[in-house]
Amino acid sequence: MHYQTSEPARSVRAISVSELNRQVRGLLESSFLLINVEGEISNFVRPSSGHWYFTLKDEQAQVRCAMFRNRNQYLKYQPKNGDRVILRAKVSLYEGRGDYQLIGEFLEESGTGTLQQAFEQLKTRLQHEGLFSADFKQPLPEHPHHIGVITSPTGAAIHDILTVLKRRFPGMPVTLYPVAVQGNEAAGQIRRAIEIANKHRACDVLIVGRGGGSLEDLWPFNEEVVARAIFASEIPIVSAVGHEVDVVISDFVADHRAATPSAAAELLSPDQHNLKLRLNQLKLRLQQQLSQRLRRDQERVSALRNRLRHPGERLRQQSQRLDELELRLHKALQQRIQRDHTRLEYLSARLDQQRPERRLRQYQQQLQQLQHQLDQLMQQKLHNTRLRFQHLAGQLHTVSPLATLERGYAIVQDDKGRVLQDAAKATPGQKIEARLHRGRLQCTVDSITEEFI
Repeated sequence: MHYQTSEPARSVRAISVSELNRQVRGLLESSFLLINVEGEISNFVRPSSGHWYFTLKDEQAQVRCAMFRNRNQYLKYQPKNGDRVILRAKVSLYEGRGDYQLIGEFLEESGTGTLQQAFEQLKTRLQHEGLFSADFKQPLPEHPHHIGVITSPTGAAIHDILTVLKRRFPGMPVTLYPVAVQGNEAAGQIRRAIEIANKHRACDVLIVGRGGGSLEDLWPFNEEVVARAIFASEIPIVSAVGHEVDVVISDFVADHRAATPSAAAELLSPDQHNLKLRLNQLKLRLQQQLSQRLRRDQERVSALRNRLRHPGERLRQQSQRLDELELRLHKALQQRIQRDHTRLEYLSARLDQQRPERRLRQYQQQLQQLQHQLDQLMQQKLHNTRLRFQHLAGQLHTVSPLATLERGYAIVQDDKGRVLQDAAKATPGQKIEARLHRGRLQCTVDSITEEFI
């Protein structure tokens, strides 16, 4: 028997697994917008990155879910395995494993969506009315004398508070105002307890709170009547409801919020060990200060005893002091007379210098000196002027036509006194005059010879 295989058509193109997963992911994300899925949380993990990974399941199926840190960090609700929740998410695919998953946008406990909405509405309204304003917050007493606790008498909150007070300050008086802390009647009981505490004024601070629980369990502390009773209280109130992650309306209205009832007791009660240590330190400081005060007083008494002397000795000292002052006075008078005498001589000399006869002689001497200086300056000026005139006359003579005549030249003029510079302008028989260095010649032109230079 022979078998024959045929090769696949080369025109068919195969895609990679990653390409397949990428296309499926795009198809899922484009086909589904945000959806709400209800189920039970299991396999919840939270790595160091802060992202949440868990499985959402019901009785018949399950789906993987991821909620990244940039979304879960704004949630007040901290999920755990077994919680039934509603997840608002996008449908996607984790390409690395080919698993389809939900990418969470918001998470809340199943059945609490209405309560959460009511919580936000009341919070916004009371905030706008100013019930949360720091201007209305009362300061807590630094050292409370009597603490009032409004909570259930059988709950964990009162047990935790009393345990802390017993450890830190057993002598602190505590008054319990028993109320229900969950259920329909709880809000009204809490309001009446606050009013009763303010009426009796036995306490100087109140703790209003309970232990942890679900949003439904904590709801009485989100009621408007409780919020307004806390705001109207003249006694400072510490709200201590649930655990640190639990936030209720009473936390915003109260004068101070404690993370837990135990934290409220820690906040209000002084530590007896610290107080004992403080008292011992103050006792030691008081003893040291008393010892120093006694030592200073003893030293002062000794100093006063040394200063206390016999009257006769004091008189002798005073007499000696008087003699000393007398000598000092005599010396001071002599110095004063000497200074005055010296000053008188100085003023007399100055007066002598300022006498009119003396100054007149000085002015006459100055006048003679100035007259002599003036004569000298005039002679010098005349001499300089004479020298300058001679110098200028020499320079003038150097450029004068007469100096040219001295070298043998002559100046020829016609009968009209005009200087002849060109022989062609004279005529034969014309009378001309030649001026020499010394004297003049009267001449007649016999002939004319022109020369060209």
